[in-house]
Amino acid sequence: MNEPPITLAASGTFNKREKEKKRQQKQEEKERRKEERRANSGGGGLDSMLAYVDENGQITSTPPDPTKRKEIALEDIEIGVPRRTHEEISNDRIGRIDFFDTSKGFGFIKEEGTQERYFVHISGLLEEVQANDKVSFETERGPRGMNAVRVRKA
Repeated sequence: MNEPPITLAASGTFNKREKEKKRQQKQEEKERRKEERRANSGGGGLDSMLAYVDENGQITSTPPDPTKRKEIALEDIEIGVPRRTHEEISNDRIGRIDFFDTSKGFGFIKEEGTQERYFVHISGLLEEVQANDKVSFETERGPRGMNAVRVRKA
């Protein structure tokens, strides 16, 4: 019972030792788990991770048959979207002004034969037009579809 009282300095080194022991145990536990993972990984390496695409575009684990291989010319491979050709259809069409609002400057033309409606803006008119006028026009691709341009009375 004559033990000396624990001083603050002694208890400080005791805590340091305990922390060091805990840190060492954590490190050993981490190393043990790492070894377990290595031992339990079935592995197979890269070969087990490879996937192949068959001639139908399906993903398989078996490599393709070399006898079914087809040679493709480099020129036949298109990367990206091919450039659009100019889509302006410049043949004259005949139709009637279905609706035209002069205050707002736009209207619609219904083509004879197909009964298809085309948007027309006042900037696309060559002459002044009114509703039910028979007109000839050309079409041009606009932001929302085909528009009537170069509209004149027929």
